This record gives sequence, structure tokens and C-alpha cells, in this order.
Amino acid sequence: MKTRAIVTAALLLILAVAGSSPAAQLQKATFAGGCFWCMEHPFDELPGVVSVTSGYTGGHTKNPTYEEVSAGGTGHAESVQILYDPTKIGYDKLLNRYWHNIDPTVKDRQFCDVGHQYRSAIFYHNEEQRRLALQSKQALEKNKQLKSPIQTEIVAATEFYPAEEYHQHYYKKNPLRYSYYRLSCGRDHRLKELWGDKAGK
Repeated sequence: MKTRAIVTAALLLILAVAGSSPAAQLQKATFAGGCFWCMEHPFDELPGVVSVTSGYTGGHTKNPTYEEVSAGGTGHAESVQILYDPTKIGYDKLLNRYWHNIDPTVKDRQFCDVGHQYRSAIFYHNEEQRRLALQSKQALEKNKQLKSPIQTEIVAATEFYPAEEYHQHYYKKNPLRYSYYRLSCGRDHRLKELWGDKAGK
């Protein structure tokens, strides 16, 4: 009877550890690419991505609001933070998707949105992410597909502040307004110019 209890306890412990291990393996990736509404969907659809959250990071103001960030002066950039399972998708694939959804050739703007809060930036969370980010940037510079120098920052991640709830997955909540904004901003047209068939992918 005592042996059975010990075996049962051991099994329960194994199950508990197994159940918690996927969560322990999840990693974060943080990118700024202009309007965060437009940066959620490209990552949402990738297998291995658990969640995508719109928010603000890279600045000095604590708990900033959308109004404060969009007005400038907080130092923050509109960003997305991605929770992903590295056993299902690598950081290099996230980087590839990131580049093909931004215009890395401009400073302090993305498409129709102008200002430091709309800069493009890769916020790395560890040395491996930093290495891969620099490597991917150098590869783009080497193949000379882009006709202008890359302006995208590669900097250490700082505190990330989730945006207000109405911004989260805006493309799902307000598909018509989102589509109109994306079209009027010229985002897809410019991405096509930059990346051709790889645009958005």
C-alpha cells in the first residue's frame, strides 16, 4: 500500500512537471514596426506563436497611455510582444516575418505614421536574440535588395507596457476600419515595392 502511494505521488509529480514545462519553455520576442495594429496579424498566424500583445516599450515614461505615446515625448515605440514556443518556431523565423512587414529604410517613421514613436526596432531579450538580429540585418545589407541603408534599431528590451484593451487585435475587432487604415496608409503598396513576393510573409 505504501509502495502504491509512493508510485502515485511520483506519477502526479511527473504529470505536474510535464504539464508546466511548455509554459516554462515559452520565450518573448519584441518588435516595433509602426502602427501596432498592423503588426499583430503577421505573427498571429504563425504556428508556434502563442500570443501577440500590442503595447509600448523603449521609453522612459511609466505606464504610458496611447494618447501620451502617440503625442511623442515618452520615448516609447508602438510595439508588439510575442510569446512563442521555441520548439515549434525559431527566433530567426520571427525575424524574417518582421523584416517583411516593415520598411527598414526610414528613420522615425513607418509608412504614413511619422515620429520617434513609430520607429522600427528589434528589442532583444537575450544574447542569442541579439546575435540573430544582427546577423539577419547584416544578411539584408549584404544581398543589397534594399536600395537604402537599414535604419532599424537593435536594442536591449526594457519594460513592456500592454496597450489599452481596445487596441488588442484591432484587426479582428474592427476589420473595416483596420482595412481602410492600412490601405490609406499605403502600407501594403510600400511593402510590395520593398519585398516583392515576400511582402508580409
